[in-house]
Amino acid sequence: MAKFNNGFCNVIALLYCSIFFSSIVGFSQNNNDYIRFIDSADNYIDQSSKKALVFLDSIPNPVEDYIVGRIGDYYALKALIHDHYNETAEVYQNYILSYKYAVKEENFKTAGEACLEIFSCVYFAKRDSTAYEYLDKAKDYYQRCNYKNGLIDIDQIDLYVKFINREYELCNNLILQKMDSYKAVEDDAYYEMFATYMLILNYIYLDDLEKAHFYFRDFEKIKERRSIVKYNYLSFKATIEFCFADIYFEKKKMYSTRYYLSESSKLRDYMGEDVVEDFYGLYADYYNHLDDLEASRAYLDSLRIFQNKMYNGIVDASFILNDKLLKAENEIVNAKEKDFFERFWIVLLLVFLITMSSVFVIRNRKSKLEITEFQKKNDEYSYLKVNHEKLKLRVHGLEEYITDVKKEVKSISSIDDMSEQRNKIKELYKDVHLNSSTVLSKEENHLELITDLNVDFFSKISSEYPQLNDSEIIICYYLFTDFKSKEIAVFLGTSTRAIESKRYRIRKKLKIQPLHLSLHDFLHNTFGDLKDV
Repeated sequence: MAKFNNGFCNVIALLYCSIFFSSIVGFSQNNNDYIRFIDSADNYIDQSSKKALVFLDSIPNPVEDYIVGRIGDYYALKALIHDHYNETAEVYQNYILSYKYAVKEENFKTAGEACLEIFSCVYFAKRDSTAYEYLDKAKDYYQRCNYKNGLIDIDQIDLYVKFINREYELCNNLILQKMDSYKAVEDDAYYEMFATYMLILNYIYLDDLEKAHFYFRDFEKIKERRSIVKYNYLSFKATIEFCFADIYFEKKKMYSTRYYLSESSKLRDYMGEDVVEDFYGLYADYYNHLDDLEASRAYLDSLRIFQNKMYNGIVDASFILNDKLLKAENEIVNAKEKDFFERFWIVLLLVFLITMSSVFVIRNRKSKLEITEFQKKNDEYSYLKVNHEKLKLRVHGLEEYITDVKKEVKSISSIDDMSEQRNKIKELYKDVHLNSSTVLSKEENHLELITDLNVDFFSKISSEYPQLNDSEIIICYYLFTDFKSKEIAVFLGTSTRAIESKRYRIRKKLKIQPLHLSLHDFLHNTFGDLKDV
């Protein structure tokens, strides 16, 4: 009998070990299979975002359980796909997740790349200097993993900041000093391509077209390099072609304007949203200059449609992001519950085997692990529930804030003193800009909000000058109330250069004479009787 018991126990022990090691091997094999999806998505990301997304979506949820060690890379690829479709909110969200997991995984290269992209999202959208914290983190992570190309990325981001701040000469001097080091990166010609792209734009804005064309010829040669991504090259080229068209239009060289507009239109699908908006506007101005009013109106209509689409996209993205956050909470809870029941049956089987083999110590240890795991899931559920309540409170707070803003607008509209009214408007927009930067993009059309400040002005300018679009009317009102271009740029969330460019186009549309009469003085002369309204 003793021999039978020993033999039975040996069989049970062998069966237990087989199941245990099979589970480990199976998990390892599944993990490796899904990690291969990450590598496949990475290979396709530059050629086809759709194919890359198919691989990523093939990983089961929660993905954290199936791609251990590569979660940071997964969210970085997700961010790149959303960036291809101009889904800004999702891009930022995924880079935050990429950074979070990459640091945990000690994947410092991915952590540095995520920090660099977060800096771009924050700084270039809001000019928020706190974004430099992420730039410093990116540099630290790149130095930890000795990723030299990453340090070049940081260097070129700094150059782009100088370009955005219109420090064209300084930017070019720095590029020319470092161009040899950019060309020396043999495995990635992007750095040379980006530096050359910056040189061209700087020389265009410095009105040195000879050098701009010289470096444009160099730029076109770079496309032959194998390491160049086609999408990046064509995106840069589309912007360059448009900038040439814009500068030639200002110089009244219509043949060159037409040529570069035609060339840039071939690359319409590769333009960023800001370039597309200016592209339609320039085409409308070009045909208006040729007295082809029908073609000009067609492009103005296209511009309005595009602007409405952008506005609706911002609003939709805001609500979609909120919905996704709520949905994500529910999915996490459901996934954890499902995972709990699956593990429960496995544990039940193990307990049976342990009981049959009389290994009480192992059974006792497993029970403790069950209690710990259950408590962990319970804590996670409580945390998600609290976050959900906070999100609802935040939405309610935003609704109350919007109501207060509307009341303030009505109050300002009743002030007779124009100087006092202007100061109140500044205070209102400063409050909105600093404390609720998302309110206007989610809930209000900018024109509808400020129209209440001087209804007669907006009615008169719209009827007398129907060729002006909504954004141009808004700028006219701010100029009429003695705002400067820099102040208007802050209120509208754009650059001073963009405002000055639109002022130039408004002047042309209004055909202001004599030439020395400023747009500001023209508006005061034309609508001066509305100052006290």
